[in-house]
Amino acid sequence: MMEHAWHNYKLYAWGKNELRPLTQRGHIGSIFGASDLGATIIDGLDTLYIMGLEAEYKEGRDWIERKFTLDNVSAELSVFETNIRFIGGLLTMYAFTGDAMYKEKAQQVADKLLPAFQTPTGIPHSLINPKTGMSKNYGWASGSSSILSEFGTLHLEFSYLSDVTGNPLYRERVQTIRQILKEIEKPKGLYPNFLNPKTGKWGQLHMSLGALGDSFYEYLLKAWLQSGQTDEEARQMFDDAMVAIITHMVRTSRNGLTYVSDLKFERLEHKMDHLACFAGGIFALAASTRQSENTEKFMEIGKGITNTCHESYTRSSTGLGPEAFRFGEAAEARALKSSEKYYILRPETVESYFVLWRLTHDQKYRDWGWDVVLALEKHCRTTHGYSGIKNVYQEVPQKDDVQQSFFLAETLKYLYLLFSDDSLLPLDEWVFNTEAHPLPIKGANVYYRPALSVSGDATNAS
Repeated sequence: MMEHAWHNYKLYAWGKNELRPLTQRGHIGSIFGASDLGATIIDGLDTLYIMGLEAEYKEGRDWIERKFTLDNVSAELSVFETNIRFIGGLLTMYAFTGDAMYKEKAQQVADKLLPAFQTPTGIPHSLINPKTGMSKNYGWASGSSSILSEFGTLHLEFSYLSDVTGNPLYRERVQTIRQILKEIEKPKGLYPNFLNPKTGKWGQLHMSLGALGDSFYEYLLKAWLQSGQTDEEARQMFDDAMVAIITHMVRTSRNGLTYVSDLKFERLEHKMDHLACFAGGIFALAASTRQSENTEKFMEIGKGITNTCHESYTRSSTGLGPEAFRFGEAAEARALKSSEKYYILRPETVESYFVLWRLTHDQKYRDWGWDVVLALEKHCRTTHGYSGIKNVYQEVPQKDDVQQSFFLAETLKYLYLLFSDDSLLPLDEWVFNTEAHPLPIKGANVYYRPALSVSGDATNAS
C-alpha cells in the first residue's frame, strides 16, 4: 500500500504537497497552499525508512536536500501543521540517521515560525508568512483567538530541537506557553479551545477532545514521556485535565458505548470527532506508564473509547469510520449530517488499535486493524493512489480525489507497526508526535543525539 501511494505521488505530483489520484495531478487547495513544499515527501519519509524501502527513501532524502526550503514561500502557513509534519518529520529522520542535513532543515523551518510567537503573551498566532514574517489568527476563531490544539502541540518538537541544536530558544518558547496554561484559571479544571494571545484570556467556553483541543492533551502526556518521565509538571497537568474530562465530558451511551462529548457553554454535545479516537490510545498509555488511583479508570476508558471508535467503523457500509458520530435517541456511533459522513484516510482509530495492541496483546486489535486494511483496499484504493470517500454509509461511495500526506505518515505507519514485532520502535524508547513521527525518549534511547557542546546544560535545563 505504501509503495502504491508513494509511486503514484512520485509519478504525478512529485514535489507538490499531495496527490490527487483520480485526476493524476498535485493537490493545490490543501492546508499548505500552492507552494511546492513536498509535504508528502517529508511526511512519508520515516515510514519508507521504517519499512526498509531504501530506493524510495533515498529519492525523498535527495529531494529534501536539493529542493526543500521555505525561504521564498509567501503564503500563510499553519504554524501547527508546519511543525507537526515538517519539523516533526525532519527531526525523526535526524534521530534515525544522525544525518545533519535533517537537523539543519528542521531548524530552518522552526526559525521561520518564530515570528508567530511575537505576541503580548508569547502564545503564537495560527498562521505565518515565512517570507514576510507576518502572522495572524484565523478570522473564524473566537475573538481572533489562538487554538489550544495548535499552540499546545509544539512542545515535543521544540524541546527536542533545543536539545539537538544546543539552542535553548525553542524550548523557552514552548515553556512560556506551558506556564500560561498552568497558571490560568481553568473552568471546572477544563481547558477551553480558544485563548486570546493579546489578553491571555480564554475565548468562548467550548471544550473538546476532538478538533481544536485534541493534541494538546496528547502532548502533555508525551512531553513527560519524552523527558524520561522527569517533566513532572506535564504529567500532573495531563492527569488533572483527564480527571476533569472524565467527570464532565466522558459519557456512556444507552447500550454501553463510552464516548467523549464536546462541551459548549456548559451544555454537552453528544458528538465525537474521528480526531478524538486517538484518546483510546492516550488513556491506555497513561495507565500503563504510571500506577496511581487513576490507572484502572484510565485503562477502562481507553479500551472503551477504542471500542466505540471501532463501532463507528463497523456500523458503516464501507467498514470505515465517519468524520464525526453522534449519540442520542436517533443514533449511536453514527454520523447524522452529510458533512460528517466522509472519511479522509484518517489514522486516529488505527493509532489506538496499535497502542492497545502493544499494551495488551489482545488479538482483536490486530483483527480490527486488518478489517481497516481490507476496507481501504476496497473503497479508497484507486489505480493511481488512495483517495478519501464522501459517505461511509454508501455501498459504493464517491471519492474525494485527495491522498492526504498523513495517510503515508500515520495511517499506513500505524497499520504497519500494528503487525510488526514490539521491538520495532518500542513504546518505552520512542514517543510518537501527533503526526506519528517517532521522537526518541531521553535517557532511554541511544538515538536521542543531544548536541555535544551543551549536553550538560541541556540536561539541567530540562
